[in-house]
Order: sequence, then structure tokens, then C-alpha cells
Amino acid sequence: MPWFWKKRLVAWPLCLLVLSGTWLPAISAPSEPEDPDWPAWVDAEESQRQRIAAVNEGELVFLDEPPPGTLHRHQARLVITGQSLLDGWVLMEQCHENLDRVAQAQIVFNPGRTRALQIVDFHNMDSAFVEGDTIQLRGIREASKICARLETRALHALGMQMFELRNGPFMRRFLDGYYPLQLSIRVEYPPELELFDQEPENQPGCAVRSAPGLVELDALFEGELRTRFRFVVN
Repeated sequence: MPWFWKKRLVAWPLCLLVLSGTWLPAISAPSEPEDPDWPAWVDAEESQRQRIAAVNEGELVFLDEPPPGTLHRHQARLVITGQSLLDGWVLMEQCHENLDRVAQAQIVFNPGRTRALQIVDFHNMDSAFVEGDTIQLRGIREASKICARLETRALHALGMQMFELRNGPFMRRFLDGYYPLQLSIRVEYPPELELFDQEPENQPGCAVRSAPGLVELDALFEGELRTRFRFVVN
């Protein structure tokens, strides 16, 4: 957990953008009294400035190893069907684990590109419910998890019997800083399609595996990540 979430916090928004959803928990400013010891206060302020200076400001950086502490995990499964080739709508199932422990949060989905949104299951939070194009969360506790199902208009025809599945940007954001996120994507597609290209490519911190009818991506990163899977009709 980032250093500034270790105290009880209110009113500074964190933004976590995932697939077609934006994660917006409400947290707050520390309520502890000021330290009367001036030198200690100066040291604390300098330490805080150094930590802020080291925060990622949006540049995509893949990580070779996970940072210490509990890591937010986002898992997504997308299913392209024959009907998807006609209308662009794709089935999506997504789960979030180890969410930030805050009193209120919401996952906001893109109006016009989202339909049939429903919650499948949730654990270690007081409540979770669909409200319009959002999922509203209350009382998030340690080791939390929520899973949802929806349809998203994410498949785009490129012409010449080619299609592109676009997702993102994926991010875990607080104020102006970006923090580590573990992302796993599984894309299932019909036999008439063949995967011929994807972004990002295999590299340290990002592993892509493919087989007929299936492509999987696992990434550990900071900043903003967008994925693109390109298919051609056999």
C-alpha cells in the first residue's frame, strides 16, 4: 500500500482506469495533530517531497519484480463471438482483488459502449450495487474482491477482413501519481479469426502467450497501459 494510504484519510479522489471502467474511491486527508518539533517536521516534509518526486506521472514502465506489500490485481476475460464481428460487442468478465481500503468507491463505465452490466460476486466489503453505468462500493476491507460481467463495444473493423480489439488505458492512479498494477487479460476468439499482431509485445514485465483461439497477456506496470489485439479472417 502506498505510504499516503497508511493513515485514515477523506475527499482526495483516486482514479483507477481499467478496461471500460474507471475506479474512483473516496479517501481523505490525515487528521493527526501537527508535530510541535520543528526539525522533525522539516525532515518529514523533505522525506515527503522526495517520495512525491519519485512518483510515476503516467509514463508506462514495466516492472521486473512486484513491489513489497499487497498488490492490486485486475483480471479480465473477453470473448469475441461471430456476432461480435458484425456489431463490435464483446462479452467481458472482470475481477479486482486487493482493492484500496476506503469507505466509498465506484467503478465508472463508458456510457454508450457498455450494456448488461451486472455484479457476479463480491467479498470483504459492506455492499456493492449497480447504479446506471457505475458499480458503487461501500466499506472496502482487507483482501477484498469484486467480479462483474458486461458487454463492451471494443472490437473495431479495420477493413480488408481485419479487426482490432482495443482496451485501456489501464492504470492505478492517485492524484497525479501512478502506482503498480498487476493485469491479466485472456481473450477468446472464434476459429475464423487468426491473431497476427498485438501491443504491447513480449518484454520483461509483460508476457504474451497465444494458441489457436486464445491469447493471454500478463503485465506488471506503472503508468498507463493500452492493449491492442489485431485479427484477420481466415
